[in-house]
Amino acid sequence: QVQLVESGGGLVQAGGSLRLSCTASGSIFSVNAMGWYRQAPGKQRELVAAITSGRSTNYADSVKGRFTISRDNAKNTVYLQMNSLKPEDTAVYYCNAEIYRTTYYRDNYWGQGTQVTVSS
Repeated sequence: QVQLVESGGGLVQAGGSLRLSCTASGSIFSVNAMGWYRQAPGKQRELVAAITSGRSTNYADSVKGRFTISRDNAKNTVYLQMNSLKPEDTAVYYCNAEIYRTTYYRDNYWGQGTQVTVSS
């Protein structure tokens, strides 16, 4: 079994910063791409940022220049540093990872979500 556990959400004023963490644990052979998604009330879940095992990154246009995704492969952990936060960044943030449980069996996993609220 594989679990993704997130931490670091909370309430912050506009212009502030937060750092999210997500650690994968369990029966893991290797971790491929990892990423962060978010879902605001009444909206669809959207990709915020993603990072490959080789550390290539991809960002949503709305967060470029403000958010930074990184990972620690030894710890199976992905981070999202969020700076210059805006009220429109308010959402539940979900961690996602593509994980190989064996050399040939891979699946996609989600964390439970962590609330980020930015006040104006």
